[in-house]
Amino acid sequence: MKLLLSIDRRTLQRAHRLWLHYGVFWLGTVVVGLLAVVYARLIDFGYDAFPRYAAQYRWLPLLVTPAIGAACVWLTRRFFPGSEGSGIPQVIASLHGPRELGQGLLTIRILAGKILVSFLAILGGFTIGREGPTIHVGSALMFNLRVFYPVRFRAIRGGALEHRLALAGAAAGLSAAFNAPLAGVVFAIEELTRSFEERTSGVTITAIVFAGIVSLGLQGNYTYFGTINVGAHFPDLLALAVVLIGVIAGVAGGAFCWLLLNTERWMPGALSGWRVRQPVAFGAACGLLIAVIGVMSGGHTFGSGYAEARGMLEGRTHLTVLYPVFKMASMVGSYLPGYPGGLFAPSLAIGAGIGNIVHLLFSQMQLPMLIALGMVGYLAAVTQSPITAFVIVIEMINGHALVISLMATALIASRVSRLFAPPLYEALSERYSAHATEGSSKQPVTD
Repeated sequence: MKLLLSIDRRTLQRAHRLWLHYGVFWLGTVVVGLLAVVYARLIDFGYDAFPRYAAQYRWLPLLVTPAIGAACVWLTRRFFPGSEGSGIPQVIASLHGPRELGQGLLTIRILAGKILVSFLAILGGFTIGREGPTIHVGSALMFNLRVFYPVRFRAIRGGALEHRLALAGAAAGLSAAFNAPLAGVVFAIEELTRSFEERTSGVTITAIVFAGIVSLGLQGNYTYFGTINVGAHFPDLLALAVVLIGVIAGVAGGAFCWLLLNTERWMPGALSGWRVRQPVAFGAACGLLIAVIGVMSGGHTFGSGYAEARGMLEGRTHLTVLYPVFKMASMVGSYLPGYPGGLFAPSLAIGAGIGNIVHLLFSQMQLPMLIALGMVGYLAAVTQSPITAFVIVIEMINGHALVISLMATALIASRVSRLFAPPLYEALSERYSAHATEGSSKQPVTD
């Protein structure tokens, strides 16, 4: 009897250790995948709803968008500080800063606020994406799984457990958002950690696999922007187009980063002071600006820009040469007040617009090829993470035939962008760390 009890006790202890090492983690990654799919469908519903009522009542956005803008700022500052923006700077700050940052920026409250307020912003037509928020949500969800581990288990690892959970959740979130598992791995290495650790890599890849399986099971094996066919023969002027798009996208993306990071240098003092004193009214004013731009552009600047980018890739949508300028202005207006929302999808849309413009100079080249180069160029310029940018675009368009051209464009655009501003996410993450050091973590970092 004693022998049986001893065996049962050892079996239970072994099962408990296995649960701590694998069970909790695997269960969390499955939930990340489920949450990413639900969030994607919620945002897609908002994307579809806004154009319907905006097309039926053309001037309605002039009323609805400012009102929703004010509501989003009020909700974010009143109930969900820390949920503003894409969420990637918060994740980076939590991974590289003191443990207290993660406990303040990766909470369930912020997770809920990210989903709720970004959905509301989408219903208002704001130029935001869901990919950055999905990364924040995935990281926050996995980070909070630490409560299922005994205190002694967490203490022995000196915070390494929380770090790995947050990192794996972020990578799984990106993978599920884009159906791009390779991009999730590269993003974790290049943007979140800036290094590669053998033990962490296994944890990260496992998270991506489980979240990806859930996403594939619910949404199928889709390609984010479809598949482009560029043929076996490359144009003679392809190298020139790569350099030109890289430079144009780099300048545009660098200017965007500079605008977000240096508001005190270009924004008039009176407007800057009003922004600080009356953030809700400033949010409404930005909403009005976005509505005016949207009405002027025929509604093409509302939302993430996914429909416009895919339409240009497939040759169904024809936009003016001013589309990237309008879209960038709308993107800046959507980010400055502090609404929760990502930059990836709008950046891809702006890049597609740049490729569309360059096609006027290289009309003999295939339009989808130039649009793909523009997408990777502008995304690389904004994030200054060229490897992540070209891997994301390759997986989104099944564009392995363009791999060398995409890599070269991403590298050029990233280097040109760095002449204007430092890496955006890294710079913003440092501001979160500074805010926490100053004891003002309750105030959102909006620039």
